[in-house]
Amino acid sequence: ATLGPPEVNITSCPNCINVTIKLPTSHFRDKGKLLSLIDIYHELDYNITLKSVDGEHKRPRQKTTEEVFSTVIEELYPSRNYCVSVEVTASVNRHSTPSPWKCITADSEARQGYHEVAVAGAVCVSLIIAALLKCVHAAGFILPKISFPQTLV
Repeated sequence: ATLGPPEVNITSCPNCINVTIKLPTSHFRDKGKLLSLIDIYHELDYNITLKSVDGEHKRPRQKTTEEVFSTVIEELYPSRNYCVSVEVTASVNRHSTPSPWKCITADSEARQGYHEVAVAGAVCVSLIIAALLKCVHAAGFILPKISFPQTLV
């Protein structure tokens, strides 16, 4: 039987990407219950291949005993596009289908900070505008109360 492909989701972090992997489902049943690959093999190996402008790079094989797990690929170049494919194998079953490529741009530290500054700036500007409007209104420039002279009867 061929294992795979796992379900892969990626999110970016500063100079890194976070890869969440959900093991493929098995087709084996025990007393009507669908068994997970962990139920069958207890421990699985997974390989992550990282693709960027520099080419493809296979990361060292790692082990998992969990159905859903995450791993962080660090020390990446900020603002560069990276693609990830994951392959799951078992010690007794090396036949597998890798996941489709998933791509994302690694965040830069600066961009993260810039976003927070932009939000803080927007909040300040709106507070300033609110304060100005309040002053202008108080000074009577908006909706001035017009008093007409009383006409003599």
